[in-house]
Amino acid sequence: MLRDRAAAEAYVASVCFKHGPPLLTGVELEWLVRPTSSERLTARTLAAALGPHCPVSLEPSSPADPLPGGSLVTVEPGGQIELASPPLPDLAGLLTTAVADADELHRLIATAGLAVESRAAAVDRPPQRLLQLPRYRAMEQSFDRIGPHGRSAMCSTAAVQVCVDAGERAAVAARWSAVHALGPVLLAAFANSPRLHGRRTGWKSTRWAAWMRADPARTAPPVDPDPEDPAAAWAKRVLDAPVLCVRGDGTWLVPEGLTFAAWVRGGEPRPPTIDDLDYHVSTLFPPVRPRGHLEVRYVDMQPGRRWALPVAVLTALLSDPGVIDVVRNVCAPARSRWVSAARHGLADRVLAQAAVQVFDLAAARLPDLGAPTWLTDELVAMTDRLVRHGLCPADEPEGASL
Repeated sequence: MLRDRAAAEAYVASVCFKHGPPLLTGVELEWLVRPTSSERLTARTLAAALGPHCPVSLEPSSPADPLPGGSLVTVEPGGQIELASPPLPDLAGLLTTAVADADELHRLIATAGLAVESRAAAVDRPPQRLLQLPRYRAMEQSFDRIGPHGRSAMCSTAAVQVCVDAGERAAVAARWSAVHALGPVLLAAFANSPRLHGRRTGWKSTRWAAWMRADPARTAPPVDPDPEDPAAAWAKRVLDAPVLCVRGDGTWLVPEGLTFAAWVRGGEPRPPTIDDLDYHVSTLFPPVRPRGHLEVRYVDMQPGRRWALPVAVLTALLSDPGVIDVVRNVCAPARSRWVSAARHGLADRVLAQAAVQVFDLAAARLPDLGAPTWLTDELVAMTDRLVRHGLCPADEPEGASL
């Protein structure tokens, strides 16, 4: 049982930040799915389409086999499919694996009469939950107390999530600072969700707007993106965050206003355990979530294979301590502009100026990382077609893809 806040914070800091050389990169890719006919998407249809790769959350008897390259398939509450690649030591290998597994996943669902959306938010579909699990019922109940945005975020959005090592102990603070400094810039540059539930929302990244407003205590960027000790700062945030649910054998409780620190202190409705603390961490969704590695969550899903571009940009810009220092300086004027990034994309001139510099810097670094030519060419093309003109994918017509 946990009865001491200091012990709980020490545990969070130790498990959420693993130190070592930054060698591995992984990617988690989400897609919204729709039937190609007029029928409604159902859990049964999706499970049949995924076959032996279907996760047990959707079909408890499934073997949940990985895709041929080793990527695992999961399903999000609204029926979004997600591919989680294995962490790999080189960019070319990661892209080869993820591209092949994504193509196989898309082939499977196409065979079943389904297709993936090219946007990061559901253009015309209401936020309907397909997964009837206690976790998502509790999340829905908690989010509903705040407003309608949580259901949309859960059920109607899709992201590109890039997973990078936290790095050596002495470098963690700089890497943590860099991935947050890049946040508004890359959020704006890759914003790809201008419509939701049948209407234009006035946001270039409606996906991020929904997540920001779903539950700010759980989803907002950190107040201080440059802490001297990121692990200690994160641990404090975890303990001060509201508890989403208290799991039980029957009905799960969804307390209101109970922080994890207060749960530790009071011990009611039952004393929390280390397992409860691990679960609590999994219910926080900030733009960067430490999970031993750093899970970068702020990029909208891109059309076609363009999901590879934010993966390449982040990999390139975190590839060298000297580059990281340049990135932090370039992005410093834009680092607090999260709302403007989601609303205006690169129409925000401060964000646009930083984006041009970091895209050029990333393109210059990619050949040294063994990136395939098609990737570098597409990054340069996106820079020239969109970024230099203050545009983002949300400004392109529907259906643009690589």
